[in-house]
Amino acid sequence: MFESVEMAEPDAILGLTEAFKDDPNPHKINLGVGVYKDEHGKTPVLASVKTAEQRILEREQSKGYVSPLSGTAEYVAAVQKLLFGADHDIITARRAVTAHTPGGTGALRLVGEYLQKNHAGATVWLSDPTWANHTGIFEAAAVPTKRYAYFDPATNGLAFKAMTDALEQVPAADVVLLHGCCHNPTGVDPSPQQWGKIADLLRRRGIVPLVDFAYQGFATGIEEDATGLRALCDAVPELLICSSFSKNFGLYCERVGALTLVADGPLTAQKVLSRVKLCVRRSYSNPPAHGSQIVTTIVGDTSLLAQWQEEVKQMRDRINGVRKLFAESLDARGVKLGADGNAFITRQTGMFSFTGLSKEQVKSLRQDHSIYIVASGGRVNVAGMTGGNMGTLCDALAKVV
Repeated sequence: MFESVEMAEPDAILGLTEAFKDDPNPHKINLGVGVYKDEHGKTPVLASVKTAEQRILEREQSKGYVSPLSGTAEYVAAVQKLLFGADHDIITARRAVTAHTPGGTGALRLVGEYLQKNHAGATVWLSDPTWANHTGIFEAAAVPTKRYAYFDPATNGLAFKAMTDALEQVPAADVVLLHGCCHNPTGVDPSPQQWGKIADLLRRRGIVPLVDFAYQGFATGIEEDATGLRALCDAVPELLICSSFSKNFGLYCERVGALTLVADGPLTAQKVLSRVKLCVRRSYSNPPAHGSQIVTTIVGDTSLLAQWQEEVKQMRDRINGVRKLFAESLDARGVKLGADGNAFITRQTGMFSFTGLSKEQVKSLRQDHSIYIVASGGRVNVAGMTGGNMGTLCDALAKVV
């Protein structure tokens, strides 16, 4: 059976990490994988998470399955509180249902399974560019994908008119995937006013939005980063939301995520959830408990919630500080990554910056300088930059650009 199997190409992002680990250069830099790093190059465990885990261990009496398989009521409430706010009409009207998933990627795959089995004619529209794994996830679920315009390389900003012109051509009942904040890979987000126009367009066209919400809190703030999502909620009767707590809670290896679906009424919402549960049962059957218990404990405790919000702010402030230092360091060496210099780096949000480096330049950085970044668009994870490696990085860029 196995003799005919050929070696698969490595993942465009995770494959970089494997190559980085094998590189013997002591000054190597990994700016590929989307993981937050502190100033020492470590991915920390948040203090609020440590406290929550201690409480969980003290009261834990069973390792039984999560019940119901779509997630505990407490976790569902915590997820919806972060998404919509505590007293949003969607919650009080019971129009939202949530399924606990293994990370944000698990939520996206669950969307694919649900669409394929229940809305087989629907196409998912992805931004150009988008996270490299989006296409593969929906292909694996046998859901067709198409692209809409998003990034303007001339300005390193949002191509808003081209984007809305493209969305005007999307058929009704198709699904448009939008990044809730901190767009991956570009770091370019719509303004609140633009979010309002996007929401009105989708409502008028009868298009269902799918919001990939993996970085809440990493752009401007926990509440502020939900501006686009809530604009959609105010405009359209139905939407899907894939959320992840890998980044903002630092729970990468715990695989904590959720798929939330908003319907036009509570009965419809429950019907949809019943179909989602079938997909859950036939794939991973039951979600992992520990990470969701951490999120539930923190969100449900006023003191821990405040501590977590401050820790998210500290991560966000570090990212923004590194962006500023990166732009200044490039300026000092006379390196211009954009048509108007490097100011676009500080205008972008979240962990990623779309530098516009060519594949040849990316290859040279890796082969000649042991600097690992994603080839497509030269996406860099600015959270992987530190005061200690900034000089090495920018010196290399000065030679390559």
